[in-house]
Amino acid sequence: MAATTINVRTDSEIKCQAQEIFESLGLDMTTAVNLFLRQTVRQQDIPFILTTRTDTRGEKRPLRHPLRYDCLKGKIRMADDFDVPLKDFREHM
Repeated sequence: MAATTINVRTDSEIKCQAQEIFESLGLDMTTAVNLFLRQTVRQQDIPFILTTRTDTRGEKRPLRHPLRYDCLKGKIRMADDFDVPLKDFREHM
């Protein structure tokens, strides 16, 4: 895969603070940006929840809904023979 260059403008203080954090994790800026880009592609979304103004309780409101782990409830079923390999394994023990 061919490499390409991205030029990004940011506040110098933010850059310094981010570099310190990345260095503490053993990363450089290029690796950290590549991690962000790869996660964006893998998830087909921003890899963190964006927030806007605070709500009435002072909590941040997400711009997108967080992942729901029960969203496929009732849509996935187990195969009738799901436990067959386990039964076969138990016979050999």
